[in-house]
Amino acid sequence: MKDTIKVFAPATVANVVCGFDVLGFAVNEPGDEVVMRLTNKPGITISQITGDEGRLPREASKNTVSASVQHYLQHLGRTEVGLDIALHKKMPIGSGLGSSSASTVAGLFAVNELLGRPLSTRELVPFAMKGEELACGYGHADNVAPALMGGFVLIRSYQPLDLVALPFPDELYAAIVYPEVDVPTKDARQMIRNKVFLKDAVTQWGNVAGLVSGLFMKDLDLIGRSMQDVLVEPVRSILIPDFEKMRTLATDAGAAGFGISGSGPSVFALAGSRETARKITFELQNHLHRININSKSFVSQVNAEGPKVLD
Repeated sequence: MKDTIKVFAPATVANVVCGFDVLGFAVNEPGDEVVMRLTNKPGITISQITGDEGRLPREASKNTVSASVQHYLQHLGRTEVGLDIALHKKMPIGSGLGSSSASTVAGLFAVNELLGRPLSTRELVPFAMKGEELACGYGHADNVAPALMGGFVLIRSYQPLDLVALPFPDELYAAIVYPEVDVPTKDARQMIRNKVFLKDAVTQWGNVAGLVSGLFMKDLDLIGRSMQDVLVEPVRSILIPDFEKMRTLATDAGAAGFGISGSGPSVFALAGSRETARKITFELQNHLHRININSKSFVSQVNAEGPKVLD
């Protein structure tokens, strides 16, 4: 059995516009890496964190990676296990791309591999949700479930947890742009209203059903038509500079649908080819540059694999 392992876990686009807290999908890049080593001394230590500019806690009980791994070990009754963790952040923190999720998932996948896979990948989701609870105060699964399972995932129910892996078109590309502005996840969640009008709920239900149907039918036009949010996006988009202008630019460049990734500030579009996705990111970054906002972009097919062990 190995005593050291290196794991990559992918970024994710949560909500997919209309599916607040119940839909998400994984992408090939960016992502985070964890190097985990079995030690002779029981307990978890974080020996190294890179790429976080000193923002993440190294105390085991406060870091999402180590805290979720601790829950996992307690569940298995393996508290005698000793682990050393090195976390390498390869993606921006607070980007709306599931940064905490990617780290947590990489850690859980790593420890599960080191211990001989006592749990299935799907069974790791509740432990990853513990990490999300630590990161943003609420244990949602729309980042961690697709990061672990790959592809598109629907959370049909939280009580009990019921996860549905969804099909999707083979030639589906995500064009992602991260404007380098600060939109803390906790603040973005607090903006959401607690009560909604029935007519808005009906609109939202129709769009979620349409999006899921479009994925099953591999109908890009139906997917795009369904990517409309009347509940959350109108509030959250206020925090993102020139959001509506970027929507227009993305649509004009051939996007099937456009919206906020997670709580933002990253935005994403779905497209039917890599060439179209690249054109979308080019137009969005050009516009952000004109209004003096730095940005990063990523073009990726949907990641159907989830986490992977690296050499």
